[in-house]
Amino acid sequence: MANLRDTRRRIKSAKNIQQITRAMKFVSAARLRRAQERVIAARPYANQIMEVLKSLAARVPENAHPLLAHKENVEKIELVIVTADRGMCGAYNTNIIRNSLEFLGQHSDKNVDLNILGKRGRDFFRRRPFPVRSEAINVLQNLTFADAAAIAKTLIDDFCSGEKDEIWFLYNEFKSVVQQRIVCERLLPIEHIENPESDEGLEYIYDEPPEKIFAGLLPRYVESQVFRALLEAAASEHGARMSAMEAATNNAAEMIDGLTLYANKIRQAGITRELIEVVSGAGN
Repeated sequence: MANLRDTRRRIKSAKNIQQITRAMKFVSAARLRRAQERVIAARPYANQIMEVLKSLAARVPENAHPLLAHKENVEKIELVIVTADRGMCGAYNTNIIRNSLEFLGQHSDKNVDLNILGKRGRDFFRRRPFPVRSEAINVLQNLTFADAAAIAKTLIDDFCSGEKDEIWFLYNEFKSVVQQRIVCERLLPIEHIENPESDEGLEYIYDEPPEKIFAGLLPRYVESQVFRALLEAAASEHGARMSAMEAATNNAAEMIDGLTLYANKIRQAGITRELIEVVSGAGN
C-alpha cells in the first residue's frame, strides 16, 4: 500500500501544478490580447513617419543629420538586449541570449557594450565577463511611450556624442501566439532612406526647411522604433508564456492519466492478492 500512497500523492501534486499552469495560461492570454492591440495600434504611426521621412529624403543631402552619419571604421558598438523579467515562457529568453552570444562572437574584434533590458538577461550576463554599459528591469511590465523615449534619448546621446559608432537592437518580434521571430537590427545610424518614386505617395508642403524638420523628426522616429520594438517584445513574451503554460497543462493531464492508471493497477493487484490469501486460508 506504500506504493499506492506515493502514487496518489504524485497525482495530487500533478493536479495542483496543473491548476497553476492553467491559471497562468489564462492570465497570459488576457495580457496578450492587450499587448497585441497596442502593437497593432503602434504600427500605423511607425509606417506614416517612415513615409514622411522618405519624402524629406528627396529634399536634403546625405548625412544631413548626425543620426544618418555612417562611420567607415566601426569600433564601438552598443547592443540593446530585450529579455523577460520572469521565466516559464518556453525558449523566449534562451533564444535571445543565444543570439546575443552569437552577435558577440561575430563582433569579437570590436568593443561591444551591452545594454540589457530585463531581469533574465541581466542575471545571465552578470555571471559572465562581458561589459555591461546599462541595465534595467520591469521595463515591459507597464510600458509607456515615455519609458521608450527615455531609452531612445540615452541611445541618441551616446551616438551623437561619438561614444558609440553603432547601436543595435535585439528582441523578439511578435508574429502570432505560437510564433515569434528573433530580430537583430541596427537602430543607429539610421539606414539610408530611399527616395520615393515621383508618382507614388503623397506630396507634402513644408512650412519650414526640410533640414529643420529632419532634425525634429529623426529623434521621433528613433523613439517610435524603440517603442514598437518593446511592444513587440512584450507581446511575444505573453504569447510564449501562454503557449508554454498550455503545453505544461496538457503534459500534466497526461501524467495524471498515466499515474491514475498505474494506481488502479496497484490497487487491483492488492485486492487480487488479498482474495488469494482468503481463498488459500479457507482451503486449509
